[in-house]
Amino acid sequence: MKVVIAGGGAVGTFIGGELQQAGHDVDIIEIEAARVEKARITGEPADVTWHLADACEINSLDRIGVGQADVVAAVTGDDEDNLVISLLAKQEFAVPRVVARVNNPKNEWLFNENWGVDVAVSTPHLLTALVEEAVSVGTLVRLLSFEGGRASLIEVTLAGESPAADREIVDLGLPRDSTIVAIVRNDHVVVPRGDSRLLAGDEVLVLVTADSIDDVRKILTGA
Repeated sequence: MKVVIAGGGAVGTFIGGELQQAGHDVDIIEIEAARVEKARITGEPADVTWHLADACEINSLDRIGVGQADVVAAVTGDDEDNLVISLLAKQEFAVPRVVARVNNPKNEWLFNENWGVDVAVSTPHLLTALVEEAVSVGTLVRLLSFEGGRASLIEVTLAGESPAADREIVDLGLPRDSTIVAIVRNDHVVVPRGDSRLLAGDEVLVLVTADSIDDVRKILTGA
């Protein structure tokens, strides 16, 4: 898989290294010459191709070959830049998958398909969700959003009084556009099947749409 990362800071460099080690073809675009020079001297991350360029310029993206990329990740420290990069990648180069970093949570509402973003990652919101997930029982926690908020990965730790406790998944009556993707029980992951029985204390991860989330909440929490 060919991945183009816009932003060669700590985040972009780390992601690039991880993806390269996983066997992917990685290009990093960075506008600051000092960062590119340092990467070329140290050779870290190894076997990643660096480009000194402005990822907000269509000519730069064309020269680097963004049109052949399977994924573009816009992870600069500037939300405006990440939006412009995402829009160019999607509209001008038809990149199949565009992932964008949200630096300021107040801007998250902008990171949707209108700006070419397939998946937006807001670190502050993700950290908040993970804290909630660790301490909340019987409450729905949104972990990740996809497709401009039209789909989400949610987590619920089943309380003892949950309507879903001690019932098989097939009997829950979940909406067609939702699915339980994993159950975490006693620190072990259980791959769910229709006859899997949910127990109080289970951490249930569900992929939902915006239309189904309220029904799923009621089924799992009763609220």
